Amino acid sequence: MEINKKENNTVFFDIVLKREDIKKAENEVYKKNKKHFQIPGFRKGHVPMKMIENMYGKDVFFEDAINELLPQEYEKAVKELDLKVVDQPNIDIDEESIEKAEDLVIKVSVDVKPEVELKDYEGIEIEDPTIEVTDELIDSEVENQRAMNARIINVDDRAVEDGDTVNIDFKGSVDGKYFEGGEAESQDLKIGSNTFIPGFEEQLIGHKIGEEFDITVKFPEDYHQKDLAGKDAKFEIKLNSISYEELPELDDEFVKDISEFDTLDEFKADLRKKKEEEFKTTSEMEKQRRAIDKIGEMIEADIPEGMINSQIDDMIRNYDQSLRAQGISFEDYIKMIGQSLDDFKKTMRPEAEKTVKNDLALEALVKAMEIEITDEEIEEEVNKVVEEYFKDDKDHMEKMREYMLNDNKDVVRDDLEKRKAIETLVEKAKFVEPKEITKEDIEEVKEDK
Repeated sequence: MEINKKENNTVFFDIVLKREDIKKAENEVYKKNKKHFQIPGFRKGHVPMKMIENMYGKDVFFEDAINELLPQEYEKAVKELDLKVVDQPNIDIDEESIEKAEDLVIKVSVDVKPEVELKDYEGIEIEDPTIEVTDELIDSEVENQRAMNARIINVDDRAVEDGDTVNIDFKGSVDGKYFEGGEAESQDLKIGSNTFIPGFEEQLIGHKIGEEFDITVKFPEDYHQKDLAGKDAKFEIKLNSISYEELPELDDEFVKDISEFDTLDEFKADLRKKKEEEFKTTSEMEKQRRAIDKIGEMIEADIPEGMINSQIDDMIRNYDQSLRAQGISFEDYIKMIGQSLDDFKKTMRPEAEKTVKNDLALEALVKAMEIEITDEEIEEEVNKVVEEYFKDDKDHMEKMREYMLNDNKDVVRDDLEKRKAIETLVEKAKFVEPKEITKEDIEEVKEDK
């Protein structure tokens, strides 16, 4: 078995099916299907193969025989040629060899994973994503705690003011016709939250409980419901209630009520410690992400369509799972945003291309660094994983350990190789101050778009 030629990332080779193997496969197909044939003079299922071929043609079992043989021979060829295929193969059968009853020559072409090299990866420059835990940030976290513990005060002696929370019934119409999704009862809305259409919340200010009134707004041009985008709308409003939040005093007593600490200073110190740990973890993850993006930009590769399409399909499956966890089907979601499946796939293509390039770059990095993982490291990783996820189920833990060490060992090795390569890449990277964004940068981005 040998490769005939390779053009870009497409490999061409031949598979030869021996005539005697085809004959054997035809006999097997006959045995499986003879029960379906019925010819006068023979009991059903007992018609001789020759009789069936005489009646239906000598190649009656040929196509099914090829369909039995070819997948097996194709897998053997892929393994023998050590091909990393990324798409379904194209098959071309030599009709002349069929007519001559010779060994059958099948021409195959299939896209394979591009071979890329990564050079000059040591000391790459990356913008430093480290986030400083400032006094302002801690004060903001404390204010969030106050807001979470605020007391709700109902109002009945004044009109709506900015910052109030109102409860309303509303019904929207465009061009005199009510539209789907434009109606609700007992809807809470905080004035100034900017969660409704621009101009909606401001027009509630000054109205009192029990009032019924109309407001007019204009849907944004980029509104997700295309049939409403840019349209003028009228909303019929009934104001049911007004309330506001009364924040607790920021003192030691407040801290005692919401935590195990006795003073505000102790509470802030604990917040700072937790935020520093959180930001350190986030920063390390972001450093790795930026490092991978950087080497992804460094490689040049002609990426087969099959790899990109496969990545898009994976992304859509993940999207679907995430949406279903929220009670929404993917089909309903793309209808809501006014897109077809093809449109949605187009929007995902740039991210899919980037992901594929990054994966190729990471594989090239492992190769360039000559990363090696020992069996001891694999066993240590497996033990850590199974103990974390199956510590309460010892039987399942042992079964999973055995599976990962035997059937899934290469996957664990691959993951550890990439992890070690990324860590080494980050260790040797040079982190620089983030570039200040100027007006010229913004205009350049606009022009690119």
